[in-house]
Amino acid sequence: MAHIVSHSSYRQLTDRLNRFPQGAPPAELLTKILKVLFNPREAELVSLLPIRPFTAKRAAGAWRMPESEAHRILDGLAGKALLVDFEVNGDMQYVLPPPMAGFFEFSMMRIREDIDQQLLAELFYQYLNQEEDFVRALFTEGQTQLGRAFVHEPALSEANALHVLDYERASEVIRTASHRGISMCYCRHKMMHMDRACSAPMDICMTFNTAAESLIRHGHARPVEVTEGLELLAKARENNLVQFGENVRQGVNFICNCCGCCCEAMTAARRFALMQPIHTTGFFPRVDESTCNGCGRCVTLCPVAAMTLVSANDPKHPKRNVARVDENRCLGCAVCLGACTQTASLSLEHHPGRVLTPLNGAHRAVIMAVERGNLQHLLFDNRVLWHHRALAAVVGVILRLPPVARVMATDQVKSRYLEALARRYA
Repeated sequence: MAHIVSHSSYRQLTDRLNRFPQGAPPAELLTKILKVLFNPREAELVSLLPIRPFTAKRAAGAWRMPESEAHRILDGLAGKALLVDFEVNGDMQYVLPPPMAGFFEFSMMRIREDIDQQLLAELFYQYLNQEEDFVRALFTEGQTQLGRAFVHEPALSEANALHVLDYERASEVIRTASHRGISMCYCRHKMMHMDRACSAPMDICMTFNTAAESLIRHGHARPVEVTEGLELLAKARENNLVQFGENVRQGVNFICNCCGCCCEAMTAARRFALMQPIHTTGFFPRVDESTCNGCGRCVTLCPVAAMTLVSANDPKHPKRNVARVDENRCLGCAVCLGACTQTASLSLEHHPGRVLTPLNGAHRAVIMAVERGNLQHLLFDNRVLWHHRALAAVVGVILRLPPVARVMATDQVKSRYLEALARRYA
């Protein structure tokens, strides 16, 4: 009987994770991962938590226990980096982050003795690197994605720099953050346990603002000042790492410094290139074939296999090759420019259009929920209340209607609910 109750707790937790736009497809491997991170009681309690930030009082009501006991449990979960806690007007609030970018990464961002990180790394590797469902769901559903690439700023010419907005600069994120934390790279730490890690720097994962403040307070990140943050950014560029950060304009919570071999975002960008799993920068490289010597360094260092060598079709030198850019794969990160041995052969060209970058995390969550058809979970967030569950089910049916019928049905509700939601999350 205890086994049945335990397994039910993890099913409920999986359902809770999938009420957020960045979900985690149910799988036996996911259950095994959750069992490493949460005990059955924690899984049961967390499955009842709201999607939006909440207080200990709200959790106590959902859990039907004294507020002091709820506070103790929440602090314990935050201490294990399963929840993020932050202060708002003197009150502590909590939020359950999505699996990625969230508590999956947090579990491997430092050496820990309280969980089996070797086992966890093996499970993560199977779930994220060998199986496809989770990574496909995370990076390819909808048009608005979790993350975006930042351009290597030293590669920008004076003309290009005029087109780069502040929120598109990793250096500006570092300068303006309220808190800056540095942790071990989750991806390379995981691959280290699999004997597959590369030689790129390990302690270079960057968190900012509320996420950094919580992780620093609980010992999962170390605080740094702006100067050291910028030095680490330069170190990442020297190692040809891509800055992959949260896809928002305000309150960026993370920037990963990604290699092409260990990083799951770069792997997804290669595997699902045509689905555009990562939002690109405003640039792409242009090859001057008249000066390119075909050395291939840009091909070797491109993390998403967007650079290839092709024949130069030079009758005087039939074996001569030149680099070519696949713009459908390119992130516009400019790693290739730093690799080029012929300084005039590669340059950055500005994209004429811009991809919409959501204002903040709440704005992104609403857009992603609309695109993925689960907006009802944001509208009716209190799963303890029967009428919230019922209304969520009704709106869920509407959102699953064919497009024409859905438009006709939602016209009657969106004027009130969606406008109020937009005002609330703006």
